[in-house]
Amino acid sequence: MSPRAAYQKAAPEVFQGMLALSKVLEKSSLGPGLIDLISYRVSQINGCAFCLDMHSKDLRARGETEQRLYMLSAWREMPALYSARERAALAWAETVTRLPNQEVPDEIYEQAHAEFSDAELAQLTLGVVAINGWNRFNIAYRTPAGHYKSAVRQPAA
Repeated sequence: MSPRAAYQKAAPEVFQGMLALSKVLEKSSLGPGLIDLISYRVSQINGCAFCLDMHSKDLRARGETEQRLYMLSAWREMPALYSARERAALAWAETVTRLPNQEVPDEIYEQAHAEFSDAELAQLTLGVVAINGWNRFNIAYRTPAGHYKSAVRQPAA
């Protein structure tokens, strides 16, 4: 499939609006690693090659292990690999992305609320909304994957 028009150039105000969502998250207490982790998982669900490429590179640059990346789509089967906070975030991200029966079940909310403050849960929800938006833009416009170079610096040892 060939790429379509570059939405970033065709409508820079739209692109800037999407960037603004992501910028809010940079100031959150969630941390960039958790945001990248849920972004990677949501991108797996949505099948967004550009975002999978980008977030996998950023996660690796942050020191994420290959095993955790490989097992992310089966995180429920590997609970020892992910913290309770990460598992709650992943469950929230998957549910908000899919909206089974057009709702977020109380059980998922309670699990997330046990790990995140009200403000953090709103930030996490914004993270899910943002990556779903990015996925939809990049899939709709067939943004080519593979060219992203992470600007994240390797953590100090």
